[in-house]
Amino acid sequence: MRAVLPGKPRAKLQAVCTAYWNDKRLIAYITGNAFVILTGPDSVLQTIYDDDEDHLEAIAIDETSGKIATCAGYDVRIYKPYGEGEDALKWSLQHSFSLEETARVSATTLSWGVAEELLVGGACLTLFATADTPATVWKKELANSVKYADFSYDSAYIASTGKYDRLLKLWRRLSFGSEDTRFDVVYLPHPATITNMHWRRPYHADQTIENVLYTVCADNVLRIWAASDPHDVQHLQLWGQIDLRDSIQPRGLSETSKFRFAFIIDGRDFMFAIEHAVQSKRQEDKIDHALSHLIEVANRSPEICVVVDEHGNMSAWGLENIGSKARKKTDIFNVAHLEGLSLGLPTALGDDSSYVQFYNFCNKSGGALNILVHHFDGNIEYFESNVADLFDPSPRKDRLAPKAMWTGHSSSIKKIVRNVSGRAVISRTDGNESIVWKHIDHEGGASVARQSVITEKEHIHRICVMRQGSFVIFLHHHRISVWDTRSLKAVLIATCEYSLVGKPLCILMLPEERKEGPIAHFATISSKMKGIVWELKLPHSGGIASERNGHYEPSITEFCQFDLGESENLSYVLSVDPAGSPPVMTGFLDTFARDIALSFTRSGELRSWTARLDLKAKRVDWLQTCSVATGIPEPSLASGSSIRKAALVDSSRSGLTIWDIRGAQLEFAQSYESQDTIQDLDWTSTPDDQSILAVGFRFRVILLAQMRYDYLNNGPAWASIREFNIRDLTPHPIGDSTWLSGGNLIIGAGNQVFVYDKEVDHSAPAVMGLGLPARKSGWDLFEVVTRFNGPLPVYHPQFLGQCTLAGKSVLVQHVLLALHKILKYHVEGEAIDNYLDMDLHDFYTSSNVTSSVAVSKGSKSFGAYSDDDEADETVTESVAATINEKLTKIALPQLSRQEQIHLADAVECVAIVEKQRRSMDDNAARFMLFFRQHILHRGRANEVHLSWREINWAYHSNSQDILADMVSHQFHQKMLWEHARESGIFMWMTDSTALKARFEVIARNEYTKSDLKNPIDCTLFYLALKKKTVLQGLWRMAGWNREQVATLRLLSNNFQDKKWRTAAMKNAYALLGKHRYEYAAAFFLLADCLKDAVNVIWNQLKDVQLAVAVTRVYEGDNGPVLKELLTEKVLPLAAQEGNRWLASWAFWMLHRTDMAVRALISPVCTLLETPQPPDMSSKLFLTDDPALVVLYAQLRQKTLQTLRGASKVTPKVEWEFVLHNARLYDRMGCDLLALDLVRNWEFLFPAPTIFKSIDSSDPRIMLRRRSSLVVADLLMSDSAMDMKFGGHRPPPSVFEEPESNSLLDSFGF
Repeated sequence: MRAVLPGKPRAKLQAVCTAYWNDKRLIAYITGNAFVILTGPDSVLQTIYDDDEDHLEAIAIDETSGKIATCAGYDVRIYKPYGEGEDALKWSLQHSFSLEETARVSATTLSWGVAEELLVGGACLTLFATADTPATVWKKELANSVKYADFSYDSAYIASTGKYDRLLKLWRRLSFGSEDTRFDVVYLPHPATITNMHWRRPYHADQTIENVLYTVCADNVLRIWAASDPHDVQHLQLWGQIDLRDSIQPRGLSETSKFRFAFIIDGRDFMFAIEHAVQSKRQEDKIDHALSHLIEVANRSPEICVVVDEHGNMSAWGLENIGSKARKKTDIFNVAHLEGLSLGLPTALGDDSSYVQFYNFCNKSGGALNILVHHFDGNIEYFESNVADLFDPSPRKDRLAPKAMWTGHSSSIKKIVRNVSGRAVISRTDGNESIVWKHIDHEGGASVARQSVITEKEHIHRICVMRQGSFVIFLHHHRISVWDTRSLKAVLIATCEYSLVGKPLCILMLPEERKEGPIAHFATISSKMKGIVWELKLPHSGGIASERNGHYEPSITEFCQFDLGESENLSYVLSVDPAGSPPVMTGFLDTFARDIALSFTRSGELRSWTARLDLKAKRVDWLQTCSVATGIPEPSLASGSSIRKAALVDSSRSGLTIWDIRGAQLEFAQSYESQDTIQDLDWTSTPDDQSILAVGFRFRVILLAQMRYDYLNNGPAWASIREFNIRDLTPHPIGDSTWLSGGNLIIGAGNQVFVYDKEVDHSAPAVMGLGLPARKSGWDLFEVVTRFNGPLPVYHPQFLGQCTLAGKSVLVQHVLLALHKILKYHVEGEAIDNYLDMDLHDFYTSSNVTSSVAVSKGSKSFGAYSDDDEADETVTESVAATINEKLTKIALPQLSRQEQIHLADAVECVAIVEKQRRSMDDNAARFMLFFRQHILHRGRANEVHLSWREINWAYHSNSQDILADMVSHQFHQKMLWEHARESGIFMWMTDSTALKARFEVIARNEYTKSDLKNPIDCTLFYLALKKKTVLQGLWRMAGWNREQVATLRLLSNNFQDKKWRTAAMKNAYALLGKHRYEYAAAFFLLADCLKDAVNVIWNQLKDVQLAVAVTRVYEGDNGPVLKELLTEKVLPLAAQEGNRWLASWAFWMLHRTDMAVRALISPVCTLLETPQPPDMSSKLFLTDDPALVVLYAQLRQKTLQTLRGASKVTPKVEWEFVLHNARLYDRMGCDLLALDLVRNWEFLFPAPTIFKSIDSSDPRIMLRRRSSLVVADLLMSDSAMDMKFGGHRPPPSVFEEPESNSLLDSFGF
């Protein structure tokens, strides 16, 4: 934490108290109906709220017991400390009692005596014994209600005075003991009203000293009363006096000082302060003249009287031998006269708010002199001073070091609103008290200072802060008002009545042509989507509101009204949180303009809005920039940022989702405990536009930071990096929180404001995963979030993986060879460049050659990477071993330990793939690389099997036999079904003979996987292969199985016969009842009911791959059950999950290669005749993948049918798809690949009109580069054509080549 504003101190004479108890300095003060206990400038021990709403009147700490007493009205409460031994010091209520109702006036003063006696002053003085049950031991009615009533340190005297009294009542105690406590009273006369009093304090609690009373009177004289004659009737006599006015003389003719402020520094505090000053100067090895003088003063053991005027002039007086009978003139002596003491004292006495009280202390444990100045306008200033500097007569400015300013509200904070930059915020309470705070940066970190207080009686509906906190706009129900908040008391400068259909929901600052100009425009939008724009003319920024001098007279007028259309389903409209640079009018109204508002409907549709003013036409144009259907019904809370991020909370207030509105993607979803409801959402961003979200609960705020997308490991896009918990500081729940500039968070809870620093929690898993190097200054929030995002170094495993997917295997070789060279000659402490000193041009230059031969040629010209003695042309296994050996010793910058391990895996895999590179195509290389990495990560990641992305690469490869052998070899020729599912082999193998052979190997291995050799394990597989006889042979050897006899008897029958098929069916249903699903499916196959078997596998076993594999093996790739399975089950599943890879594969299996291409680019649900409602997971960012664009580019020119499919994709959709994928690359940290994509993407020529009209032109004319490898596949069978999918059916006629004229036409000849 950086700063605490513990609450506004009450303007009461006894609002603050301090004590030294158990080697701890305690400072307590009352604020509203609460009190705060602190141990230093920024360390709040505890805040305790009274159960009653009544404001507290006084507080006192007992220095011997540590108990704290407070009073409010007629009630007195006593709090007892506990938990000090466990280092968890807190106070809890011990006693609560009331004064008698007969008392005319409530309690106003409290004072602790010896043996836990408590003196309560009001209409009468009442003494309570509180050690056990509180009991009244003495009571005395008074003529006037009490203003001051204080025990002397030994409880021998009570000094009391009324509000305007000039006679001080001195009560002398005649007896101790609760049975019969009596006091007699004398008067100490003063010539005018008594304004303050102070009893001398001993050096330690057990010391016996003479009682001395100091009083200050309205005649500006400090009087010292002491018991010089113990037998005198007048217990204390006037021993001496100091004329406060004469003690400070004006320094110049022009200077007139009207006011005097005085306080006493007790001897004990002065002595401790001098000791501290001597020690600190000794360490600096200089004891100056000023300190020598103070040491002489200290040797006389005086009390010090400090007198100050409003200009910062000070005189200090020493008081020696107080109470001695023979008083010498030198007993009151001058210690110092000096100037330049800046305490911010009032220069005019208006009302009570200009009153000031002083408290000072110096702790025994050493330390400087601390001075607390309680200003009755609502703050306490905490100063620290070295007495040698304080009393140094030479001119200096640094006599006092300000440590803290304690202020805040006097009732619970309801709302905190920031300005655009976060340099100013306004907080508002239940009682409409509003304070503008200015954000201040100083060496110790950030804090806020009170700039202005606004008192407004009418209900405030919405607030807007302008011009760095200089002006504030309040939206009321039928009126809008503008306040000038440049002075402590805000001034109302303009107001305007309005009427609007519906309830006003928000107040929005509109983008201006001229930033911070004298005219501003702002708008409100109602629940009926109607709105008003106002024009505000601001006063001159340099002076007060009344100055005209060429500037506008402040005014607010209605500029125009507008209507945003349909409002029936509207839930709310709110202004977006400013993030990134402030909004400025661009002159264009388009989707590139910054958003200013966010609306959401009851059905959960989010819409972002921007606006542009037309000053000439006096109107405002609105544009809906983005919309996303979240599918979350009745959202309870939403918040958006101006860089198109939005957070939405469900109706239970426990489920949070974060959306990228531009890409309509779900980035984060989490459900918190239902008892801990989400109250608040606040956005900010780093200077380079990386988002951070603060999620506010009742007693804590969690910070979530944006992270890079990670499609290779399916990593999260957001992570928690810090949690602020206020339970230890206050029992009051959080009212509101918001961001200050620079990443500081301000939280309002109860009367208090907490400003948190920019530190992050280094124990958070996400932050630990970054592997940040240790630094003296530590890592702040923005630096950590920037590390989570931004461009990756080229050697990062994610970048290398994406390069491989993008077909840049040559580039991957270059990067790894560059890394090899740098690591080989690396010296400890030497910086490693993020781009390995490579030419960035290589990363985005179009390259269609990706074979190893190209690498060998390319690396020759790659001059930097060929030494005379050695020139590695590819990453061989020996190069990989060298790199990995270095990686175990050298930590690469911007890689966590986990990522460095992944890099080593990737290097090893690249070397293995390179070895086989000449005998396989690009797609096989992609599959092989990611399959090898998957196997290496298998124990560390939670991915059970390869994704459909990798399955697609293998499916579209022409080197499947090599891949199948490699997969089989990986599992040591013992491939079981779980291994087959993991590798997806039965999804991507296209040779049906090889497919059946592999399936039989699986069947054999399933049988032999256990020592028992259970035929049940392989039944499904052999029956799918229609090899019942093999299964019978295996059952004959299973003599140990009690089902052997019955099974053999059943299997010996002829299942061509309907009777035995029915028997098999009955067995299948019986097995379903026993939850033996796999075995049940096998019996359905025995009954030749493939469809039922597939349904069981799909619905009960939930194994998509097994269902497809069994079907392909049983009836081939063109059978009706496979077609139905893919159409009715797989494609709807793909639509539901938003899985485009699965959809593309399924369409290709169905020989609808045109749809397979379209599925990569369009949402799957739009391609099905009966659209499947997508669920939440289909909106997740992981359903997108920039590798889709790679497969799309590859497949669209593979066959005539895929070209036909690509022609159905409009250029606009393709354009948006490419840009969207470029943004994904950017969000992944692969900016160079994004640049490569947009620089080298080739759009198809638009489909010629003849092609659109009669659907029979050659789609090859759309290619920019004519390829001879486009397979003519437009002749389709009837069965493939009667599928009911969206889009045109291919014509059944024979394809006719168009005339040469039409071809020339399409080229513009």
